[in-house]
Amino acid sequence: MVGLAVGLRELGVEVRVCAPPDEESAELFAGAGVPLVPVGAPVRPLVTTVVPGSAAGLAQRMAALMDAQFGTMARVAEGCDALVATGPLPVTSAARSVAEKLGMRYVHASHTPVSLPSPHQPPPARRGRPLPPGVSDNLELWEVDARNANEMFGEALNSRRTAVGLPGVDNVRDYAFTDSPWLATDPVLSPWRSTKLGVVQTGAWLGADERPLPSDLVAFPKAGTAPVYVGFGSTPLGAAKGVARAAVEAIRAQGCRVIVSRGWAGLGPVDDQDDCFAVGEVNQQALFRRVAAVLHHGGAGTTTTAAQAGVPQVVVPQGADQPYWAGRVAELGIGAAHDGPAPTTESLSAALQAALAPQTRARAIAVADTVRTDGATVAARLLLDAVGSSAPIRR
Repeated sequence: MVGLAVGLRELGVEVRVCAPPDEESAELFAGAGVPLVPVGAPVRPLVTTVVPGSAAGLAQRMAALMDAQFGTMARVAEGCDALVATGPLPVTSAARSVAEKLGMRYVHASHTPVSLPSPHQPPPARRGRPLPPGVSDNLELWEVDARNANEMFGEALNSRRTAVGLPGVDNVRDYAFTDSPWLATDPVLSPWRSTKLGVVQTGAWLGADERPLPSDLVAFPKAGTAPVYVGFGSTPLGAAKGVARAAVEAIRAQGCRVIVSRGWAGLGPVDDQDDCFAVGEVNQQALFRRVAAVLHHGGAGTTTTAAQAGVPQVVVPQGADQPYWAGRVAELGIGAAHDGPAPTTESLSAALQAALAPQTRARAIAVADTVRTDGATVAARLLLDAVGSSAPIRR
């Protein structure tokens, strides 16, 4: 979203951004010179405390998310020409309602294809609503998903719509997604197979990161064998800590040194040896070009940034869309996908051997030349063009 905001500003567009007040997000927007209006509660405490798949407290969180859109976000959006929304369904369905009330264009943006209805893939399970066993038809599963979304969010959304003079909606998910959702992923890394849904694939929204690397981090890769980067983003401490220890041991077994990203789990060196360097929030675009491989959880941003850098990857997916990105890395031959979220030193060593092989690096370099770098600019131009016309927002 920072990339899109910067792309719009470069076209002379005024941009207003509403997002949860997490420190990392605020710093990224501030560094890009984009004002950020905090909306709702920080995401980090939620991610690090909620049991995966649990619906405990979901109703309260959903209500708070919707209220934030109908409240603060609606006030910020006054006078704007378009509203671009991403995030969980309570956010996007409420955001579209605000856009409808204010009479402005609305775009739903997804940064992963797995959330968009398609006969070629099943839907992800919703909290407390596992998909029915024994059903293999993807379209039938997506119909189940739509019913689940209505049961989970329909009453809350429609009560708030009624309060502002809007009629109720009978399909919350499809209302939020629209007939033409945008898919902000690279078409090589994440090809979208044609469906009845008019998906507009723009390319990934990754702007140029100009932040300099700390001098000691610049020096570390030069001081010995090329290190392997290890990072698990927003993965909670329990899961990430076990994977990180196995990763460090596996990397050392390959004769490599280690750069560990602290992430939301607060990871760090597993011992006092000098072959391990810990970093916080950092310019990954610059760092990844200095490492032998990137071992990570399979987030869309990390996967795309590593692919753009032409560096081999090892993906240890922990959940959500991460198995999808692990599969794409393996299918493209630009790295290895670990089978399951809880690796051992031995299983990671095998994956690293495959990723560090010369043919994998050659393939990663070749694919890097095909990864688009203009996705945010493409999206910004599409939005600006559509605001000035009556045509649907399509590419």
